[in-house]
Amino acid sequence: MAVCVHTVAFQGIEAVPVEVQVEMSGGLPAFTVVGLPDKAVAESRERVRAALNALGLTLPPKRITVNLAPADLPKEGSHFDLPIALALLVAQEALPAAELLEYAALGELSLGGRITAVAGVLPAAVAAHAAGRGLICPATQGPEAAWVDGARVLSAPSLIALVNHFRGHQVLAPPRPLLAEDAAALPDLKDIKGQESAKRALEVAAAGGHNLLLIGPPGAGKSMLAERLPGLLPPLSAAEALEVSLLQSVAGLLADGRISRRRPFRNPHHSASLAALVGGGMRAKPGEVSLAHQGVLFLDELPEFQRSALEALRQPMESGRAVVARANAHVSYPARFQLVAAMNPCRCGHLDDPALGCGRAPRCGREYQARISGPLFDRIDLHIEVPAVAAGDLALPPAAEGSAQVAARIAAARERQARRYARLAPGSGIRRNAEADGELLRQVAAPDDAGRKLLVGAAERLKLSARGYHRVLRVALTLADLTGEDAVRRLHVAEALGYRRLQFAA
Repeated sequence: MAVCVHTVAFQGIEAVPVEVQVEMSGGLPAFTVVGLPDKAVAESRERVRAALNALGLTLPPKRITVNLAPADLPKEGSHFDLPIALALLVAQEALPAAELLEYAALGELSLGGRITAVAGVLPAAVAAHAAGRGLICPATQGPEAAWVDGARVLSAPSLIALVNHFRGHQVLAPPRPLLAEDAAALPDLKDIKGQESAKRALEVAAAGGHNLLLIGPPGAGKSMLAERLPGLLPPLSAAEALEVSLLQSVAGLLADGRISRRRPFRNPHHSASLAALVGGGMRAKPGEVSLAHQGVLFLDELPEFQRSALEALRQPMESGRAVVARANAHVSYPARFQLVAAMNPCRCGHLDDPALGCGRAPRCGREYQARISGPLFDRIDLHIEVPAVAAGDLALPPAAEGSAQVAARIAAARERQARRYARLAPGSGIRRNAEADGELLRQVAAPDDAGRKLLVGAAERLKLSARGYHRVLRVALTLADLTGEDAVRRLHVAEALGYRRLQFAA
């Protein structure tokens, strides 16, 4: 008679129920795993055999068949070790079958019987709790699973501890949810000398969640400005922290099962591939755009990225989701990120300085900047020139206003936005001005008569696209929020238009 233990397989951030079925029958001794296992699952036979030997148990000389059902769902990863071992122990009557049916299990086994960490414990806990089951997981990841409210979690350090718990010889204490200690201080805006226009643009981008492009010569402080953006953003709400942690759990990035309230800041190197940026690979893992969900994706040296990788950003920037379609997988990951990019105006970086520029100017600037397509450029709300810092500015004392003061204004503006969209679009998930669209945007960002006249005239003269028109409205609404005003006025529209860089330098 076959025995069954519950576990999960992963499709994106969703945990799909899987049954581990074990049958021992007569015939030549064999240990077979079926049900579309990958290499890591097939190798679990040897890890499970060694872990059981460490307990003083040996597999009987029978034909052992392990079926991972449903059989048409690909099974990937080493987390099937623990449920296979538990099913074998039930089949040998070493563990009670009825009690194990109330749990889903996942974990990798060492050869000595320790249960080691695996990816995806948090979404597995969510799925198990939704199905009315508890979760058995590695001890180091118990705090991660404990964040699911009301979930029954058994976090065991080893297979023998788990056996002793079910046989009544010891009791595993329930884990407690833990927050990560963000001890490292974030860089402060006081460190930036000069660049007042760029600081203002950084504040506007942070307040509304707008995409930002910084253009300037080498050493002007573009990377320094971008690295100070996380210090201006408010901490993640409880719902946002859960969304981010689900992605980090699937990617195996939750250290010690601790969840952080700090917003993600991802800064991949410009050699990153398309799959690294938007997701994919053998197991269709989340890419940088998803790991930056509810946070910041910083692309330094923007034109140096592969053209195909940059073009792949266009859909996630609009939809807030990264869809990974492969021959063997089709998954969707959340990707509601804020893009901050930095670039030089040309390859040498000194296009506007005849004394330092190369002999190919201005042609080199046109060729270098043409690496960014018009559709991608149009999706960036604020385009800021970051000039070289004068020596006189470097000699000045630190600015009186730092990240704490700017962050307070940004938090107040974001609170206004959260209240607005909770009232006007409840249940939509919209939290920031950058996410508003359609009828909702026309309702909340309609400028006064003078502002509307200015915007319409500018759109006609400058040939703004429909996307560009609406992005100017979103930025103007954020400027109104920063000043605490309920209506978008001409002043706000004028400043928002000033952030729209309409063509590259000649």
